[in-house]
Amino acid sequence: MPLLALSNPPITAIATKPATTKRASKHVYTFSNGVADGNASMRALLGGKGAGLADMTNLGLPVPPGFTITTDVCTWFTSNGSEYPPTLESDVAAAMHVIEAATGALFGDPAAPLLVSVRSGARASMPGMMDTVLNLGLNDQTVQGLARKSADPRFAYDSYRRFIQMFADVVMGVDHSCFEQILSHQKQLRGVTEDTHLTADDWKHVIECYKSVIQQHTGRPFPQDPNTQLWDAISAVFKSWTNARAITYRKLHDIPHDWGTAVNVQAMVFGNMGDDCATGVAFTRDPSTGEKVLYGEYLVNAQGEDVVAGIRTPQQITTAGKLMHQSTLPSMEECMPHVFQQLDSIRHRLERHYGDMQDIEFTVQGGTLYMLQTRVGKRTASAALKIACDMVREGMITKDEALMRIDPSSLNQLLHPTLDPRAKRDLFARGLPASPGAASGRIVFSPEKAEQLGQAGEQVILCRVETSPEDIHGMHAAKGIVTTRGGMTSHAAVVARGMGRACVAGASSISIDYGAGEMRAGNLVLHEDDVITIDGERGEVLIGRVATMEPELSGDFAEFMSWADARRKLKVMTNADTPKDCRKALEFGAEGIGLCRTEHMFFEPGRIAAVREMILAENPDDQRAALNKVLPMQRGDFVDIFRIMEGRPVTIRLLDPPLHEFLPHGEAELSEVAKSASLDVNKVRDRVAKIVEVNPMLGHRGCRVGVTTPGIYEMQTRAILEAALEVSKTDGRKVFVEIMVPFVAMEAELRVVRTLIDSVAKELLAGEREHVEYRVGTMIELPRAALAAGQIARQAEFFSFGTNDLTQTTLGLSRDDAAGFLPAYEAGGLLEKDPFVSIDREGVGELVRMAAARGRKTRNDLELCLCGEHGGDPASVAFCHEVGLDSVSCSPYRVPIARLAAAHAALEEMKKKASQN
Repeated sequence: MPLLALSNPPITAIATKPATTKRASKHVYTFSNGVADGNASMRALLGGKGAGLADMTNLGLPVPPGFTITTDVCTWFTSNGSEYPPTLESDVAAAMHVIEAATGALFGDPAAPLLVSVRSGARASMPGMMDTVLNLGLNDQTVQGLARKSADPRFAYDSYRRFIQMFADVVMGVDHSCFEQILSHQKQLRGVTEDTHLTADDWKHVIECYKSVIQQHTGRPFPQDPNTQLWDAISAVFKSWTNARAITYRKLHDIPHDWGTAVNVQAMVFGNMGDDCATGVAFTRDPSTGEKVLYGEYLVNAQGEDVVAGIRTPQQITTAGKLMHQSTLPSMEECMPHVFQQLDSIRHRLERHYGDMQDIEFTVQGGTLYMLQTRVGKRTASAALKIACDMVREGMITKDEALMRIDPSSLNQLLHPTLDPRAKRDLFARGLPASPGAASGRIVFSPEKAEQLGQAGEQVILCRVETSPEDIHGMHAAKGIVTTRGGMTSHAAVVARGMGRACVAGASSISIDYGAGEMRAGNLVLHEDDVITIDGERGEVLIGRVATMEPELSGDFAEFMSWADARRKLKVMTNADTPKDCRKALEFGAEGIGLCRTEHMFFEPGRIAAVREMILAENPDDQRAALNKVLPMQRGDFVDIFRIMEGRPVTIRLLDPPLHEFLPHGEAELSEVAKSASLDVNKVRDRVAKIVEVNPMLGHRGCRVGVTTPGIYEMQTRAILEAALEVSKTDGRKVFVEIMVPFVAMEAELRVVRTLIDSVAKELLAGEREHVEYRVGTMIELPRAALAAGQIARQAEFFSFGTNDLTQTTLGLSRDDAAGFLPAYEAGGLLEKDPFVSIDREGVGELVRMAAARGRKTRNDLELCLCGEHGGDPASVAFCHEVGLDSVSCSPYRVPIARLAAAHAALEEMKKKASQN
């Protein structure tokens, strides 16, 4: 039969619309028989999957023929009311003919039917977030042809029921649980536990039941026209780009919403045709540890969704993996040695070609291997670090390439405690070590509850029979994940590794009863809200909370960070107020303290009473007496910090918050303070009432307190400089200290406070400057300060941008209250990101840029630092590099993140300059 004379009716139901936006001239790219239209450089247009398929085809690897509809079409589809470009119908028809010519099968032909898969493929990997349809092209006639052609009716009708179930779920909106109930009932009737034990007649009965369910739920029959099936599936994949789970995933991983997904249509190869068939997922290196071994799982006589869904217990690809996981099932290396050798050879070839660890999907049909996907494999942070360092040693990549391979935010996975090996472990159950790390928390069984409790600050462990893409919100909120089904490449395992969550998967000895709110392992029973601990490195679920230990950051980590330090231009400081924080920051590579908040010290036991006496004092003498009690306490704090920092710069911010924060609130506290200060309780109550402000964050705080109550700043300056002198003389090392004045709005305020500071310094440091070097600067956290930066710089030797308050005062937002409505702004596209997480470049950023320029115009050696929470945000660090700041300061645990982000920024600048030349 001629290719253009197919027995199917022409496509008539495809909505098209004339061009209204700029688009690429080519919508469809084919790959077949060793030749592909596209290649890896076209990832933005073909998506990751399409680019990988094209590349593997051009490399001569065994890839089933197919074609890719570009991401541009998705953008068009989304922007034009789910309609398509005018030429797409003919483009797809021509591409289908290419597949038919390569396979010798015809789409919709009852005698020799061509079946295809329809899969998504965004340029950034989004595992499980979008939709897939397999076995498309089957109907009541073509299934008979497939049965005759394969000589295996059981296989043909198994494929048909799979197609109906997947198509109905993805395209027609019929929940897959409806079909699972029918399937479970049929297996019970037949007395079997595995799908593979059902016969062709069993599948025929299941198919009729499936069709009835579809008719009942949708009011229309299951579509029999393959062309209708194809275009409905293509539309469904494009629409899945905007489903809730995909949007959530992109938000969590900073993937732009306007990228769109490609659609890949590919000839089906079947892993479910018998015992010489299989399907699997593999990684070219271990994604949990980074070890250079082939790592993965497969299933005999199965299709791809069986592996990732955790419906059946997977088998290990390698014999070493089988022994490690204590599996009794044969490995591929044992039962399909020829295929194994071919797969092992291909993984080396792909890794050399891409210069990175690959995640590959494959199918074996009749003993023949077919490659279905290659993409950069998701891995844990520890694995990513090892792989990057190993590939540098192997000569595969440069140090700079290794640096750019690691997402700075992912280092967070390496910087937190693991379980103390000496702690008692009360084992509940074992599973697979799907994602390393340790986590303790309350058991929850639903992703909704995990999200609710997580947002309330609770630590929870999400425990599920298996996870699905719809659970993404709960998985993100949880500290760890446990599943009773699924393997190392299941949805739970892959997503957990990508998120840096500890995960124990496939803990088959656990049974979960959602209705009863409990889970059992043998005779042990745990209930919802009980506390458990999971060890993702050993695959263990433990009863209760287990002690942890701090990570040791040496070896590959230390070497890798030295590469980052050699590239970055920004200094990385830390926000630290205690000796413990200082030590941790130094361990993580901080070069000094960019922000030490003195008010935190006021709340220490034994001090708050003296601070309150000072605030409530009715005359200068009483105030001075109270301050003299606080002075030695503050001096002692600074001695400890200067000693730990060993001559590194320390920036100490003078008292910033309003005084009312230190005052008593309840009657019991009021009485206690009155008694200790020998005051009448009514006077204390009146004094408190006078100090409390309606909006204290915009009132009498920071330098304004220093102006109206100079004794406080005088005492703090004395404590700082006396401590510096003591340490310098004792330790024989010059102390470098910066005194920062907060909440300055105008030059006159800083001049007053600076005069006070210099007066105290002149008294204490006469003849002592060889021991102590001090500078005075200010925190820029008000729009007026940014505007007046040129004048303020006459009094300041450094600026420190306090972007927490600068964001509040610029945007008119309270970071304590804005969380109630900011998500709606992000969801509605009014804000790309939470401005308290990543700097608002257009508003706050512009003020920083302006203040930096105006300040340095007055004083060209003005030191510039950013010390808000943004100092540990990679995107904000990149901004600081662009603006030309000298340093950023962040919490101790984010210091390595900032170091790597600063290196990324420097490398990106080098790349940009090189491209311009």
